[in-house]
Amino acid sequence: QVQLVESGGGSVQAGESLRLSCAASGSIFSINTMGWYRRAPGKQRELVATITSQSNTNYANSVKGRFTISRDNPKNTVYLQMNSLKPEDTAVYYCTVNAKRFSFTTWASYWGQGTQVTVSS
Repeated sequence: QVQLVESGGGSVQAGESLRLSCAASGSIFSINTMGWYRRAPGKQRELVATITSQSNTNYANSVKGRFTISRDNPKNTVYLQMNSLKPEDTAVYYCTVNAKRFSFTTWASYWGQGTQVTVSS
């Protein structure tokens, strides 16, 4: 199995920053894309940012210029630096990785349990 453990969520005031981390562990042969999604109350889950194994990044328009995704490949860890947070960023943030458990298996997506981010005005 592949386990994802997220950390770094919390409650902040608007304009402040948080840094989320997500470490993947278990039977991992290779990881390509890593990313973050979020689900706000009453809304569907939405993409926040992704990063490929070549460190190509993609961001939701709502977070461009404020959030930065990065990864540490030897540690199988993905980060999300969130600056200038807004109340509308309040959500549960989930990390996801696309990984192979063994060389002969197919790629599969794995998800963390989520970490709450609350931004008050």
